[in-house]
Amino acid sequence: MTRLKSFKWSRLYLTLVFIMLYAPIIFLVVYSFNSGQTMDHFQGFTLAHYGELFADRRLIAIVLETLVIALLSALMATAIGTLGALWIHQTSRPVFKNTLLSLNNILIVSPDVIIGASFLIFFTTLSIPLGFTSVLLSHMAFSIPIVVLMVLPRLKELNGSMLDAAADLGANQAQILRHVIVPFITPGIFSGFFMALTYSLDDFAVTFFVTGNGFSTLSVEIYSRARQGISLEINALSGLLFILTLALIVGYYFVQQSATKAKRREAR
Repeated sequence: MTRLKSFKWSRLYLTLVFIMLYAPIIFLVVYSFNSGQTMDHFQGFTLAHYGELFADRRLIAIVLETLVIALLSALMATAIGTLGALWIHQTSRPVFKNTLLSLNNILIVSPDVIIGASFLIFFTTLSIPLGFTSVLLSHMAFSIPIVVLMVLPRLKELNGSMLDAAADLGANQAQILRHVIVPFITPGIFSGFFMALTYSLDDFAVTFFVTGNGFSTLSVEIYSRARQGISLEINALSGLLFILTLALIVGYYFVQQSATKAKRREAR
């Protein structure tokens, strides 16, 4: 009886938490279909705000630039982070390995404001113009540690006997890497890519410091427009972004599921 009551209270608690988390998002999306111009009350259903969104060429251009930066930074961070994870994993000296892991985690645990200010000082010192390049480099920098943390657990699960068997069969280091190691850690690589892509799309604090004049990303643009008063066009854009983010999360879930199934096959 006590367990049943505890279970009911835990379900009620989780329900309240999810309501608090998702109610503002649902409210935002619902009012993107409001025929009025404010979120004071719902006047009727319309798709006019979505039409205004797609007619806003500047905003569409910013969305495309944001997606390009997110894809490029995620791809480059995935490549560099995977190589970094391989290097850390193969390092035999414990002190050096722990030092590398600590340095890798600095960008994850440090406040975004500190990271953004540091990048701003760095780019200004090197006379690198603030814009597309500075944002891309910044997003790569804070995405690489995420990829490393996604790939390292898969490398730790790699059975050394598989590598020894491949070597006994005459495979060289490049062949072992291409045919044994990379296929085994592929779920971790994809997980790192999706996480890096999501972090890049969501980032505001670091991007705000390094955008410069004449260039903007979606998060910075929404912040700038919100200061002038939220328009329902932003609601429509937020709704579409929510769907995109949800699709990325679903994709990440399926990658994790495939990794779990692969583990079960190996266990058999």
